[in-house]
Amino acid sequence: MFRYMSKRSKLEKFAAMLDFPNVYENFDARQPALTGAAGQPVELKGQWAAQHFHNANPITLELACGRGEYTLGLARRYPMRNFIGVDIKGARIWKGARMALQEGLTNTAFLRTRIEQIAYFFAPNEIHEIWITFPDPFLRNSKVNRRLTSDFFLEQYRKILQPDGLVHLKTDEPNLYEFTLETIANDPRTQLLYHHDDIYAQRLPLAELEQKTYYEELHLAAGKTIKYVQFSIC
Repeated sequence: MFRYMSKRSKLEKFAAMLDFPNVYENFDARQPALTGAAGQPVELKGQWAAQHFHNANPITLELACGRGEYTLGLARRYPMRNFIGVDIKGARIWKGARMALQEGLTNTAFLRTRIEQIAYFFAPNEIHEIWITFPDPFLRNSKVNRRLTSDFFLEQYRKILQPDGLVHLKTDEPNLYEFTLETIANDPRTQLLYHHDDIYAQRLPLAELEQKTYYEELHLAAGKTIKYVQFSIC
């Protein structure tokens, strides 16, 4: 019974999202197409600011956004900026998108797609910065290319970021932290701007780091230290 109810709840959330005006979905990884409210096809590449946000404010992506805590937190803090949470998990996006609608956060949107496909949905120079908040570290060597700070993903970010666009990584995983620093060091088109392996042991270098996700709260409660890396891509 519990499994049935859980599955039913997910199906209900997926159905509800079809009517959310702040959610866009790619249902077929083989076809880089988006649908919006009421399942209508939309073309937003290069047009996110004009067609969804109806302004010219800079856009920040939160990758692997989960329930969208960072997307929402930053949107509340910076009403003159736009924020898009990206994840493949529809049930998680549903929560963040619903909360954004309830709060009237018109500077937020959510994109349900595989992150490796983001260059299909954003134009060159369209994105101002990227936040990667507690992603799956994919610790097995066979999955190294799935890490969101691998060479493959840096190339995807390079396609959509503005020149010298910023990328922020926040993680509790020391292996991902060290991997990211090594990747940056080996890429002449990236520049390491800041890093620390225990950001709460000192004064935070920027206000955005005050925002905490659900998983970060769990990690902190378990006594883990939070690492942060900031770098630019050109």
